[in-house]
Amino acid sequence: MKNRNRHSGAGIVLLVFLCILNIAADPAYAAPAWPSDTGIMAEAGIVMDENSGAVLFGQNIHVAYAPASITKLLTALVVAEHASLDENVTFSHDAVYNVESGSGNSLALEEGDVLTVRDCLHALLLRSSNQAANALAEHVAGSRDGFVEMMNEKIAEIGCTESHFANPSGLNDDEQYVTAYDMALIARAAFANETVLSIDSARSYQLPATIKNPEGLSIAMEHKILAASGNPSSSYYLEGAMAGKTGYTSKAGNTLVTYAVRAGRGVISVILKGTQPQYYLDGKTLIEFGFASFQDIRVADQEKFLTEQDGVDRDGDHYAPSELYLEEGACVTVPNGASFADVARTVTTELDSGCPKTAVARLVYTYNDRQVGSAYICARNLHISTEPLPVSLLDTVEADSVTEKDETAGEAGAADKEETGESSGWLAALGVVFALAAVSGTVFWLWYRKQKALAEAARRRERRRQRIRELGYSDEEFEKLVQQRMKSGGGKNFPK
Repeated sequence: MKNRNRHSGAGIVLLVFLCILNIAADPAYAAPAWPSDTGIMAEAGIVMDENSGAVLFGQNIHVAYAPASITKLLTALVVAEHASLDENVTFSHDAVYNVESGSGNSLALEEGDVLTVRDCLHALLLRSSNQAANALAEHVAGSRDGFVEMMNEKIAEIGCTESHFANPSGLNDDEQYVTAYDMALIARAAFANETVLSIDSARSYQLPATIKNPEGLSIAMEHKILAASGNPSSSYYLEGAMAGKTGYTSKAGNTLVTYAVRAGRGVISVILKGTQPQYYLDGKTLIEFGFASFQDIRVADQEKFLTEQDGVDRDGDHYAPSELYLEEGACVTVPNGASFADVARTVTTELDSGCPKTAVARLVYTYNDRQVGSAYICARNLHISTEPLPVSLLDTVEADSVTEKDETAGEAGAADKEETGESSGWLAALGVVFALAAVSGTVFWLWYRKQKALAEAARRRERRRQRIRELGYSDEEFEKLVQQRMKSGGGKNFPK
């Protein structure tokens, strides 16, 4: 009996020892390393996941280079946001002829040609027309300089900090430069615009008659990867190729933006300072790498923040989990084989100007210290501050309204009186012709006074909005408070 117990005890010790050895031989699971088995011949390049904004591969991505005609993606985005496709664009002498020597005019556009914004955008993106770039800039902003200001405001809005633009075409200029990272952000914003994406996805387009092409002109996409989208036997063929833009100047070399989509996932590559024909292969290589080595994980399907936390505090307000929701469509991009559990998360209530209006916080995700995505936490109903605004400030709403009505009515009455007196005088002195002229002048005077009054009212409203902002209120909060006041009898019961 004793021997049996002795053997039994020894067996237990041996079993425990073997278990320890087994655990030691099976190390803890480690997240996959970030893939890096790719490369390019160009000086700089990047591949970015469209959905998450994650940089999947980069080479000299923060070094500035001349962009050449990939600039036109930004030009198209600004135009699409400020003009209707059916508006007519008239080509000025400056738009046609004030271009860099040797830059060409492949569409034979001429001073006095009239095309729609839609026509010009196709000429811009499919055939890289510098004349179309100039004409669109003048049409939207009144001048090229004004349009350039809009371009630089736009890139600041989307988060670019390393680039600057000096013209809408991409022709050489010492003040025109872009980094691969910023250009990927620009392309991502451009392809998120339905108008730009639709036009840049076209493979051909029929331009209407122009002065030098009275029968019209058929144009085709210059980007060889896009042009080869129906030809799998081509060396330029890329599955899912959707849109993009080429560029070349003596200073920039060959530049390229390519966008492809597979199974709902988009990938963007940018090539700077490339060479012909390698730059196409560089762009294609990066796209293939992005699709083959990474996966997107939808944040809303995995994130437990709203169930694990008791809500979000921001600007003195508390938002309970039941009041919050995650940004729709947000995702993270991780290597194949990785999981959402491998991603680290931080939360911030410091939001940028481009965030959703309902956002109260932002979740930022990293994978081995590399940012791989983010998601906004949004409130279903933003809280309105309980601190009352000064009644004097609210009174300006009613005062402005009454003043605008009184001024308009007073000007109309004065105009009627002057119209009657002046018309009678002119009829008596010079006859019907001069009376008509006087009436026309009076109408113009009335219109001018009305516009002046409206402008002054707008200035008053802007001054009021500035005072509101200085007090820490948003325009939306103020408007809600105004409506509450109006419903309560013109503000008589509003707390002072």
